[in-house]
Amino acid sequence: MRRLLALFILLPALGCSLPALAWNAAGHRLVAVIAWQQLSASSRQLVSAALAAHPDYRRWREKAGGQSEAAIFAEAATWADSIRNDPRYYDDNSDAPTPLLAGRYDSRRHRRWHYVDFDAAGRPVKGELDRRIERLEQIIGTTREPTEITYALPWLLHLVGDLHQPLHTGNAADDGGLNQMIENPFKRGKSAVSLHTYWDDLPGPSSLRGRRLQRAAARLMAEHRPPAQGNVDLWREESRRLRQQAYPPGNRAGPPVIDQKFAQNTRTIAERRLAEAGYRLGRLIETRLHQRVSRETGDQESGISSVTAASLRKNY
Repeated sequence: MRRLLALFILLPALGCSLPALAWNAAGHRLVAVIAWQQLSASSRQLVSAALAAHPDYRRWREKAGGQSEAAIFAEAATWADSIRNDPRYYDDNSDAPTPLLAGRYDSRRHRRWHYVDFDAAGRPVKGELDRRIERLEQIIGTTREPTEITYALPWLLHLVGDLHQPLHTGNAADDGGLNQMIENPFKRGKSAVSLHTYWDDLPGPSSLRGRRLQRAAARLMAEHRPPAQGNVDLWREESRRLRQQAYPPGNRAGPPVIDQKFAQNTRTIAERRLAEAGYRLGRLIETRLHQRVSRETGDQESGISSVTAASLRKNY
């Protein structure tokens, strides 16, 4: 576990902004459900075994209502946001440390991992989102320590979704839309929200689970073909290019008011990005697990072997 933590602190802390959530819980579950469909049966077995060893597995299972491993996988994708108000975890730039979870798992919230903000010249100045994903997928693909997969996997499930939200590759000047207020006449109740919050809520109600979640994910997959896989740099630059469309036109004093055209366009973009994140996340996990097991077995055609899954269960 020391090697895992050493990998996670290689990059310097570039800022201390406290970003909003990237996609709400519904969004992260949708990404995970789509990713699950890209996994082979042996990969599903392995990731399920890894998640079962996590200190918060019981909570995920309860939230999933005792449903399938796919539903637990989807709940695990929301974990990195759910710990923000959990007293067992702490903000490493402001709080006193809390004990390691189960005596070995990092209990920091790592808020800087959720975003990367750029200055007017296009230079990254705050946040570590893109680089952290690269570290996490490296761990998934190379580690021989089951505990490292257990820790890295929920982060990876979450952060790939984050990177596909345009405002999580945001403008440093307004903290990725957090400081840009808008008026949303299509929202019941409080219509004045930050632009970032508006984007986070585009996937639908955070309570989305069960059959409704499955139907929503199936619709996204039916409407959006798998994208080119690319890499973290491609995903980041796609989101950066979309930022111009993420902001409503300002045509009056005060917060801009979104119109029907903007609302429809942003929903279309959000749904496409959710689908792209899901396809890519699933293929990334499948590829990295295959690489790791192939190195262990010397069999490039074997995929995720039953021997590996049994080894994981034994270690857990």
